[in-house]
Amino acid sequence: MREIFFTATRARLRTWLALGYALFIVYASLSPFTGWREQGLSFAEVLGEPLLLTYTAFDAIINLLSYLPFGFLAGLTLRARCGSLSSVILTLCLGILMSACMEYLQMYLPARISSNMDLLSNSAGALLGALLAVSIASWTWLFTHLTEWRSGLFHQGKEMDFGLALIALWMFGQINPSLPMLGNVFISEVARQPFVTLPPAPFDWWESAAVTLNLLMLGALMLTLLRFPRNIVSALLFVLSLVALAKFITAAVLLKSWALLLWINSEAALGILLGMLLLFSVLLLPRIAVIIAGAIVAIAYFIIVNFVFDSNTPAASMSVYHWHYGHLLNYNGLAQTITLIFPLLLMLHLWRIRQV
Repeated sequence: MREIFFTATRARLRTWLALGYALFIVYASLSPFTGWREQGLSFAEVLGEPLLLTYTAFDAIINLLSYLPFGFLAGLTLRARCGSLSSVILTLCLGILMSACMEYLQMYLPARISSNMDLLSNSAGALLGALLAVSIASWTWLFTHLTEWRSGLFHQGKEMDFGLALIALWMFGQINPSLPMLGNVFISEVARQPFVTLPPAPFDWWESAAVTLNLLMLGALMLTLLRFPRNIVSALLFVLSLVALAKFITAAVLLKSWALLLWINSEAALGILLGMLLLFSVLLLPRIAVIIAGAIVAIAYFIIVNFVFDSNTPAASMSVYHWHYGHLLNYNGLAQTITLIFPLLLMLHLWRIRQV
């Protein structure tokens, strides 16, 4: 008997997550999407280069880990539709195809280096992810409990699966430690000497308003997904706690010691407090009113982050990092892109569920 977790009807959320992660790979591989030109290279020459040429173990690990989640999510998706061996082979083929496409396109980006070792390590990551997805097929008891928990907490349907994927997208964009908690303006304090106190910056009311709207967007999204609106407080606290924990861990790994807690500021604290208070009033509204209010909040947030805030590029925060690999700019740029597209995706979700 096929496990309950691996059925086609339960594969929609994993499909959305796999597609979303594939888009992350495309962004990280090709950003900033400028400067395209012919460089006199052929893909055959790239594949025929000596292995390990200007390549480090760090590069291999990063590339392997980057494709492992894709292999895992794609493997789970395909496992719902075919057998174990077939899902592993198909996932490996998808990983090789995606990596080959990215390496081919990188030949036309002077800021990028197309490498056969990238292709090998990316493919190895996809394979490991697929094997991991197949290996958990025996954990039927765990996924049975997860399925029951999800069914009791959230509404069912393809629109709800899309909404749950949006929550995952929102969380991924928020764990960047160079962004304030639920904020949108990159931390850009200049490098300083130890024990030197910087003059206090003026309070940014627009940033606080953006934090409030960001929290309200998340709350409106959750209210459309939860079976019982009264669970919104515990659900929000759970998500925000996960984001704060992930933010602290990434800050400890990536940021300089004096910048470890810069993501906690007064603008974020006030914005979260106001957002929670306003969210309590939304609980009294009927479902259609929540949908309309969520759309208005998403529009307001989109306007503020695009037309009110001063220009604040991902490179502005590089002084707070103690790592200076090029991956950080991609990481920050991805967080910025999620900030820009999330309100649009939320409005799409609210439009789709308006009559559900």
